[in-house]
Amino acid sequence: MPRLVPFRLVAACALALLLLLPTAALAAGKGTKVSVRVVGSGGKALGEEFVNAKTTSIKTSPKATCLGGGTGGSGKSVQVKGPTALGALSQASKLTPSLRPLLITDHFLSEFGLGLCGVGNSKTTKKLSWYLKVNHKNPNKGGEKVKLRKGDEVLWALEPYPYPDELSLVAPHEAEANKPFTVTVFSYNDKGKKTPAVGATVTGASAPTGADGTAQVTLSVPGVLSATEGQDIPSNQVAVCLNGACSGG
Repeated sequence: MPRLVPFRLVAACALALLLLLPTAALAAGKGTKVSVRVVGSGGKALGEEFVNAKTTSIKTSPKATCLGGGTGGSGKSVQVKGPTALGALSQASKLTPSLRPLLITDHFLSEFGLGLCGVGNSKTTKKLSWYLKVNHKNPNKGGEKVKLRKGDEVLWALEPYPYPDELSLVAPHEAEANKPFTVTVFSYNDKGKKTPAVGATVTGASAPTGADGTAQVTLSVPGVLSATEGQDIPSNQVAVCLNGACSGG
């Protein structure tokens, strides 16, 4: 699975730093180590974080009225037990300012569970809602009911229904300056079926991806790569160091 570049570490693209700093953050408490990626309005990447998913308390908001007038949250905190997709999002929001505030309603808690209305400045509309995928597959459950295992990749994306495919970028973390290297972009549908992404645009690539999903990228300075293609959910970000030098380092 492709590694994530935590948003708070995007300037430090060395793999050593990528692994070291999240590990230090995770050492603060026991839990299930997972990654959380959030894509907001207009395909904007809001955050990519590693967290120790565990039982957590989530504060609801009276402003979370995306399910209709009078359906805002009580303002009380709700305990979400175990490592869950919504709990992991809540924990990630404490690390990444762009994921705050979370707008969550408990108005239909007993019938349907918690409702997610907003993450940072990205909020649901009549056409857009929060799409949850775990390991590239739609679990078809509310986020607080989706139990996570170590190494799971959680994606929350604000998208129109029917939901688009998700892109995933695989690229090396080390390369040589001004020399082309190969990256691969995959596309995952709602059920998690993986296919090469054809025609995707990758940062620094000389041309869109071909029939096998690959493209050639050349960088003169260290950078962070990502892939886009039409209305598909943009890919994860991959930091690439050049000749041992990394962005910001």
